[in-house]
Amino acid sequence: MREELLQERKKAIYGLICDELYVPMKAKEIAAVLNVPKSDRRDLAEVLDALVAEGKVEVSSKGKYMKSEGKFLTGVFTAHPRGFGFVTVEEEDEDIFIPESQVNGAFHGDTVQVALTRAEGHGRRREGQITKILTRGVSRIVCTYEKSKTFGFAVPDNPRFGQDIFIPQERSKGAVSGHKVVVELTDFGGNGKKPEGKVVEILGHVNDPGTDILSIVRGYDLPTEFSEKIMNQVERVAGEVSTADMAGRMDLRDWQTVTIDGEDAKDLDDAITLTKEGDVYRLGVHIADVTNYVQERSALDVEALKRGTSVYLVDRVIPMLPHALSNGICSLNAGENRLALSCIMTVDAKGNVIDHVIAETVIKVDRRMSYTSVKKILEDHDEAEIREYEELVPMFERMRDLAAILRKKRMKRGSIDFDFPETKIILDAQGRPVEIKPYERNVATKIIEDFMLLANETVAQDYFWQELPFVYRTHDNPDTEKIHKLATFINNFGYSIHIGQDEVHPKELQKLLLRIDGTPEEALISRLTLRSMKQAKYSTVNTGHFGLATSYYCHFTSPIRRYPDLQIHRIIKDNLRGRMNAKRIEHYEKILPEVAKHSSEMERRADEAERECDKLKKVQYMSGHLGEEFWGVISGVTEWGFYVELPNTVEGLVHVTTLTDDYFHYSESTYELIGETTAKRYKLGQKVKIVVAATDSFMRTIDFRVVTGTEDEENEKLNQKFIAE
Repeated sequence: MREELLQERKKAIYGLICDELYVPMKAKEIAAVLNVPKSDRRDLAEVLDALVAEGKVEVSSKGKYMKSEGKFLTGVFTAHPRGFGFVTVEEEDEDIFIPESQVNGAFHGDTVQVALTRAEGHGRRREGQITKILTRGVSRIVCTYEKSKTFGFAVPDNPRFGQDIFIPQERSKGAVSGHKVVVELTDFGGNGKKPEGKVVEILGHVNDPGTDILSIVRGYDLPTEFSEKIMNQVERVAGEVSTADMAGRMDLRDWQTVTIDGEDAKDLDDAITLTKEGDVYRLGVHIADVTNYVQERSALDVEALKRGTSVYLVDRVIPMLPHALSNGICSLNAGENRLALSCIMTVDAKGNVIDHVIAETVIKVDRRMSYTSVKKILEDHDEAEIREYEELVPMFERMRDLAAILRKKRMKRGSIDFDFPETKIILDAQGRPVEIKPYERNVATKIIEDFMLLANETVAQDYFWQELPFVYRTHDNPDTEKIHKLATFINNFGYSIHIGQDEVHPKELQKLLLRIDGTPEEALISRLTLRSMKQAKYSTVNTGHFGLATSYYCHFTSPIRRYPDLQIHRIIKDNLRGRMNAKRIEHYEKILPEVAKHSSEMERRADEAERECDKLKKVQYMSGHLGEEFWGVISGVTEWGFYVELPNTVEGLVHVTTLTDDYFHYSESTYELIGETTAKRYKLGQKVKIVVAATDSFMRTIDFRVVTGTEDEENEKLNQKFIAE
């Protein structure tokens, strides 16, 4: 239905429902009153659903429509494997709990209407009943197929879809037991009837290399191929920068310029130049001008927006743009003329940006550097490496000095730096994990991080004060209740944070992290502090970035792999070229809210898929260490047990039922399990020795059991052996 027609019909039907003579009616009755022919009943249903979704109209449990009086809410249902679930209502912090008996046929991901059955209060969360399923969130599910004589059934990979799906034999596509398949639901079931579906794709056998990750890719609906139309468009993009391309740009090809990335990086989208005169630095952050090759509203642009971000999985990258672009003309390869959008900043000895220029440029990178090489030069003082890059060493030293100044300034204002190690998973040719280790930051990674942060802040501040439509990266203040809980908890360790007018300044949390640095409780308090924070997102309204303690922040530095950066480049170029007239401003004001919302959603999807892949490979790795003992740190405590993290970042659960030496109860105020007779305690941050008891690749879980009576010295030896492996 066209948007104009939908709005017109919504207005008419809402007018009917608001009429004082109107009595609640079912859709059929409304159709009869309005003389809607059967052929248009589907359009009527669409109008009614839209009014319900907007909260203007409510549906009773008997399916009758009435004017909304605030009794019903609309949100997305998140199912739990045990049958109950939660509904997330947009712009509300607290979810609504839905008991199993009140789910009423809703599937994970459905948009639903909820009636509140219990209000929030006395430490209890809101509770509700699903009264109507407005739209189905999922129509295709990745499953493991099981064949019987006359039919088949598919077991969903995602345990949130709690029921097997019946597959008629003629709709199995020839799948056999053990095949990973994509199933399209043809009937959602209900009233004791199983959901029904058909196999639309066979991904491979569960034991085939790569099938496990491909199943996660399909499960998150991540697009893996580009259409023929898009690839034809990419083929027409020039392979070299022409003289015409460079016309009117600032020519920086004679500036000493480097890229610094991981050894295996192929899409090099940022380059750095740095000079110094007296106490003043001139820092150039040059970002690949991707918008020169991705035109607005082209098939390539539409696909990039749909994807929102590149996804970095353990064995593959699913790019936002085709590799022919991202690894080719848009990659700042050494020795090649490349188009860039540059933020050139003049920075004083205290780290203040005293002047800056944002310009369209052409650059030529002198050397492609790796984090490892720069670390060898600056930290290890490796003579061979220093000789190899002799002409660049003075610039690297300036980079180290300026990065330290910028970091000190950021810390002074209260920027919070969580230095948790990332995970590096090494796979063999068959996709089996052979090594898992923490991936630590070093001097080189911090240099790039500091310079990118400064460019992002500078660009955001510039465009905020120009009062032009823009996409900001925002991070809201933490939830007051969570901060109060954190403050209460850290008092047990002799720490405190100042909370003024129910708000905490980021500097208070940063000072806390500095005070606990190197203490036994560091891991415990760091994790709880992180959990008290909100999630960063994209927004057209600049509300500042709490974690970085800055009033202005955006994502400008990675247009190859993030759509908001690409969008920002387009806005900047329109402005630089004098095209930001009233019509363009109106255009951006119209499209940017949805760009920001969709990009935030795609970022969360990518993060979840990356975490699932890592969890799966960690489970597979630990299945080869069953019965072995390791030393770890308690990273989470719940009423059903506690999680232990090993030095290689693998995390497993110790079930409370396996703690047989006592009966343990959970203390929510101190995050610990306490033995009733022995008073033995298991709390966050505590070191424990565990044995790997079980792994489950399907559920992606690892079970540990506590080993008692072993001296710490022996545990540390085991730890060192494990790290060395």
